Amino acid sequence: MKKITMFLLIIAGLTGRVSAQSPVIESGLHGIDPRVSAAVLQVLDEYMATFNVKDLKGWEDTYQFPHYRLAGGKMSVLEKAGLRDSAKVFGELQKAGWDHSQWDHRNIVQASADKVHVDTRFSRFRADGSLIGHYESLYILTKENGRWGVKFRSSYAE
Repeated sequence: MKKITMFLLIIAGLTGRVSAQSPVIESGLHGIDPRVSAAVLQVLDEYMATFNVKDLKGWEDTYQFPHYRLAGGKMSVLEKAGLRDSAKVFGELQKAGWDHSQWDHRNIVQASADKVHVDTRFSRFRADGSLIGHYESLYILTKENGRWGVKFRSSYAE
């Protein structure tokens, strides 16, 4: 229960709050600026490409820090780049037979000029092309210091 409460508090902090007394604010619209959409999809393309070649530095270059991930019932926070070991990050996946991943879909569901919610699904594959599994996820990308990056990932992957 504490983990769920913490998750909800983090989401509330990332997405903002509106009280009954506040004026109506139109943020997070469903009408997406095509420039925002293109920038976000480019970051997600780079995210997947660097992940697939096991380029940990390049992959972390697609993040915003601190970077949050909720998966397997656990919230992890990466305060800055360079804190993880590439062998550990990719080794466990490779032991399970993973060779590469691909996006099945990336649907921007809400966006503003500096934050976007993306409904995603990705698949993991073995070297022979056989499917390991499909994983639904929610990615939140933010524009900070003039740069888009992945701030938060909530995934049903391990």
